[in-house]
This record gives sequence, structure tokens and C-alpha cells, in this order.
Amino acid sequence: MNKVILSIILLNSLILRSQDLVVGSKLFSESRLLCEIMAQTIEGQTDLKVERRMGLGGTLICFEALKTGAIDIYPEYTGTLSEAIFQSQSYEAELDSLGIVLGEPFGFNNTYVLITRKDADLSRISDLKNRTDLKLGFSNEFVKRGDGYQAMSEAYGLVLSTPKGMDHGLAYKALADGQIDVTDAYSTDGKLESFGFQFLEDDKGFFPEYLALPLIREEIAEEYPQVVEALNKIRIDKETMLELNYLAEVEKVPFEKVAYNYLLSQGLVKEGTQPQSTHPVVSQTIEHLQLTFLATLIAILTAVPLGVYISYKPRLASGFLSATGVIQTIPSLALLGFMIPLFGIGFVPAVIALFLYALLPIVRNTYAGLRDTDPILIEAGRALGMTNWQILKKVRLPLAAPLIMAGIRTALTINIGTATLAAFIGAGGLGESIITGINLNDNSLILQGAIPAAILALLADWGMGIIEKRLRRTN
Repeated sequence: MNKVILSIILLNSLILRSQDLVVGSKLFSESRLLCEIMAQTIEGQTDLKVERRMGLGGTLICFEALKTGAIDIYPEYTGTLSEAIFQSQSYEAELDSLGIVLGEPFGFNNTYVLITRKDADLSRISDLKNRTDLKLGFSNEFVKRGDGYQAMSEAYGLVLSTPKGMDHGLAYKALADGQIDVTDAYSTDGKLESFGFQFLEDDKGFFPEYLALPLIREEIAEEYPQVVEALNKIRIDKETMLELNYLAEVEKVPFEKVAYNYLLSQGLVKEGTQPQSTHPVVSQTIEHLQLTFLATLIAILTAVPLGVYISYKPRLASGFLSATGVIQTIPSLALLGFMIPLFGIGFVPAVIALFLYALLPIVRNTYAGLRDTDPILIEAGRALGMTNWQILKKVRLPLAAPLIMAGIRTALTINIGTATLAAFIGAGGLGESIITGINLNDNSLILQGAIPAAILALLADWGMGIIEKRLRRTN
């Protein structure tokens, strides 16, 4: 059975990665746009095919994915390398020891800035000193990173109230609505102009330079030197990056179209080579179904035999049920994060995580259904000369089938909802639209992912409910 499960996972992962290279990005829109610019440049300047893994959940996830070979290239910033990843200015030597190559900077500096509303009577970061009345709302990453809130407070001698951590895409709306007074932003963020926020001068020069550049796995740079050559041709100044971000974030122009139009103007792609793809809802729904149904199928093949086994071993039952129950208590994002060092990113770790979440309801219901079999029926079977296997097959399993199906029904419904988070580790699915919509503050994108996911959950629950009722009637 284990061989079958592994074969299914490996087959799906091979199908999903049929491209030559994998280019990744973080959650925020500029990283996604740079990912698309790099991917189209490689495709336009070489004969290689590129798979996009956009919206990976943060710096450390992207960097870990690069180290493990789950992705081959992603856009990073010099300040993030020196302050957040290595906490050292000698990051080039560190990267070299890890087999990672630094590409040429693209040409713009996207440093951190603090912003507020224009009516807040603030002009410099030093003006925040002793302003305990202010409501702070920083991105989760800025609160935790070495060049973020804590280090900035120490450098400026600030004594401020504990900041709220929030998704970067929600902070602007919270600031505009007066729910917070100060937040962090990126200097090339296209949304800043549309909101008309006030920049706070970094009057002590705390924030370092954040020059954008590609990080490339050394194996890729050596095997495909034409890739490095192609990426070195990308040149974007700050004003151009602001304009491109504005098109993507405010005008809602798709990333691939923004990237294509820019690269066409630079002569890095040819006319008529814009990537063509199916509607996101179609492709993401297919990915979502692959994730949930495969994970649930593997859980059924594992959990039902396990439930049968522990029904004969009552001393082991509580231990197995407790173990699967503990898995259910692990937050979804944390479990997905644990998978990265072991299995990388993408389809395989997402399926494994969903498989683990599906175990408890199926194991518990299988065990409960078999243990609740009327002892009189079991004794009657033995009196007729039936073996334990025959009793299990012809008496206990048929009677327990409705309860087992109820467990499968619960597991499948849970998995359809949980699978939306798999987009954080590059597994795709409908969560990709939801995460992108949150990042861009675009309700239509959020609904584009949320509504199909809800419909899938309802259809799955309805379909499994019909099967469950039929089993009850036959028993």
C-alpha cells in the first residue's frame, strides 16, 4: 500500500513539474511581478520552459525552497539578505557556501518606509518618539525581522505601544480607515500614490538599501549559463517599477500582461509571445480537486485499515486516536511550514499535510463503527462457523459502512477548506486567488477563490451524503 501511495504522489509531482525551470516569488505583488518578468525573459531569450510558483508565504519559505531545490530562482533584496536571512553584511560568502548565485541587481532600491495619513502631523520617524497614543499596525514580517520594528525602535529610541501584526495587503485599508495610524510600506509600492499617504523621513538613515536581484541555484547557473545572461539584461529603474506596480496593484492589470508589455518595450520578448493560459478559476479548481481528492484517497487507504487494526487492539486504540487528534490541533500554516524542510514546496508537501488532517475523522469513525457492532451478531457468525475475516467482511464492515462514510465525508469537506492554504507553499489551488486578493485588497479576487471553494465543499458534502444514505438503506 505504501508503494502505491508513493507512486501516486510521485506521478502527480512529475506531471506538475514538466518544465525546465521553476521561478518563485513571495506574497507581495512586486515579488510576483518580478517573478513574471524573470520567467518571460527566460522564455523569450532561451528555449527553456518556466513554471511559476507565485505567492510563497514569506522570505524564509522562499529561501528554504531555493536551498532544497523546490524552486530554482526567485527575486530577493540585498537588505533582506543582510538583515533578515543572514544578519550579516558578508552574505555573499554565505550564499556561495549554500550553492546560491547572486544575479545582477535589476536597478532599483525598494527599501522600507513608514507611512501615515497626512492629517497625522508627522513628518519624520523621530516624531514618533513618546507618541504612545498612536495605533501601530505593521506587517507580520516587519514586526519579526532583524531590520524591522524592534531594531528601528532601538535605533530611534522609541517607546511605543505594542504593534498589531497584520497582512501587508490589509494595512493600507486599515490606515486609510483610521484603524491604525502608522504602518510599514515599500518605497516602490504602486498603491501609495492612490492612497495619498504621508512618508515619514528616515532621518537617521536606519533602513539599508534593498536592491532587487535574482537568487539562482548554482546548478542552474552552471547548467544554463544562458539563463544568467538573460536575467542580466533586465534593467528597471525606481520610477518604472513604481509605474509597473501601479498597473498591477491599482489598475488591476494581470501580472503577465504588465510584464509582457514592459519586456516588449525593452526588446526582451517578441510580439505575440505573451503567455496564454486557461482562466484562473478553471486551472485553480483542477489543482484544488487534485490536492483534496488525492489526499483524501490516500487517507482512506491508510485510515480504514488502521481503524480495523485498532478495533482488535483496544490497548493501542487510544494511543493511535490521540496521535491523530494531536495532528488536528496543529495550525494548518504551521504544519505546511514543517513540511518544507522535509519535502520542499508544492504539490507533494501539501498532499501529505492534507492527508494527515484527514486521518482523524476516518480512523475514529472506522474504529467506532466496528466497535459498536452488536456482539450478538458476531456470536451468531461464529456459531455459523465464520472466521474472523469473514465476520469482518460480511458483518462488521457492512454495518459500520455508514459511519465510515460519514468520517470520509467530514475529512473531504475539511480538506477542501484547508487546501486553500496550500497556496502559501506553492501548491496552487483556489487559495491562490484568495491570497492574491488579500494582498491587492481586491474583493473580486478573494471571491474568485472563496466562492468556488465553498461550492466544491457543498457539492462534495452533498455527494458523500447521498452515498452515506444509500449505505444506511442497504444496511
